Amino acid sequence: MRILLTGGTGLIGHHLTCLLLSLSHSITILSRSPQKVYSLFSDRVECWTTLDDQSDLNDFDAVINLAGEPIVNKRWTPKQKTILCQSRWQLTERLSKLINASESPPSVFISGSAIGYYGNQGQSVVTENDPPHDEFSHQLCERWEQLALQAQSEKTRVCLLRTGIVLAKKGGALQKMLPMFRLGLGGAIGNGKQYIPWIHIDDMVNGIYYLLVSPELSGPFNMTSPYPIHNEQFSAILAKVLHRPSFVRIPAFVLKAMMGEAAELVLGGQQAIPKNLEEAGFGFRYFRLEEALQDILKTDDSVT
Repeated sequence: MRILLTGGTGLIGHHLTCLLLSLSHSITILSRSPQKVYSLFSDRVECWTTLDDQSDLNDFDAVINLAGEPIVNKRWTPKQKTILCQSRWQLTERLSKLINASESPPSVFISGSAIGYYGNQGQSVVTENDPPHDEFSHQLCERWEQLALQAQSEKTRVCLLRTGIVLAKKGGALQKMLPMFRLGLGGAIGNGKQYIPWIHIDDMVNGIYYLLVSPELSGPFNMTSPYPIHNEQFSAILAKVLHRPSFVRIPAFVLKAMMGEAAELVLGGQQAIPKNLEEAGFGFRYFRLEEALQDILKTDDSVT
């Protein structure tokens, strides 16, 4: 396949590009940092810096859209909320318009979303069919998905990736957590009862590939492990894998003081399960968090 990919230098995009290249697909990455693209993939990919000079996407078999400003790196000021939304909405809308303008459009448009689509769901089990709680993360994701669905037609199916916490050694939430846990200072956040809908990076990229090559699949997919876990359980298992204690607890008010409204992403949660992906026949490799963390950290000197 010839594939146009946005977000190719991010955590998921990097791993996905490596998988696609290993399977001999032709990749064009859209990026404002071509030097970073070529430093990662050399001449094995083509790099575009803009879509402004494109009138259609006739030459592509698939489009995978993973771009977006990191959602928890900064406080959610009104300005930052606008940046978070527009970094996703504008590009997604542009891609949908180019697909619609194509006489021979890509057969599939796989577009990013997030488990934040559902908002804070407390202890309820959440599948793709369950209604969301209306808050900022839902509003961001809902519009993001609506713009992607504008590309849907008899010629193009659209798959929406409602992605959970992606676990990988380099990048993402785990990399931020590891320093404190290695010092024995990691622990639960708030009351620790909020669910963490996690997924191993290998299951994430393999799941995307499964959607790519399954022409009968479309719609939303929770990209999460079948077994989400409470925050306090997550902390205890990570500490165990690192052979460190886990006694520290971060009070909710401290996190709110540090992160403002964005703290709700950490203090809230979703017991989200990948109903649609499992029913479609995708086989997860990592069901148990401990096994997933052991695999990710197997080269860590502190893990025996």
